[in-house]
Amino acid sequence: MTEQPTERVTVMIVDDQPPFRAAARAVIDRVPGFELVAEVASGEEAVETSSTVAPHLVLMDINMGELDGIEATRLITRDNPAIKVILVSTYGLDDLPSGARTSGAIAYVNKDELSPRVIRRLWESGGDPDWP
Repeated sequence: MTEQPTERVTVMIVDDQPPFRAAARAVIDRVPGFELVAEVASGEEAVETSSTVAPHLVLMDINMGELDGIEATRLITRDNPAIKVILVSTYGLDDLPSGARTSGAIAYVNKDELSPRVIRRLWESGGDPDWP
């Protein structure tokens, strides 16, 4: 018998591409105890929504319009340090844009590697021990 988490982890997905939001939603739906509470398409929306919804976890795309995911992460974690952000994009770890590691995010995950197991491990460990 698998233990079910007693804590409900609320999640917000931030990505300007509907197909990735759908893929991330499918991943979150398969993580026991995790619940999607918001889905937005821009950094600006992410900052605004996080201030009202206050999710426990944000999956944040890096490349988006005016306010990119790195700066949105910086603003969200500055205003509410309890919110954990995982940056997601298609970059290789060595090719991340400057500022990604100092944005306040707890980890970076390539979109191709996003899975329920990865989300659960990062949440339970508090982030990637090699990050930043």
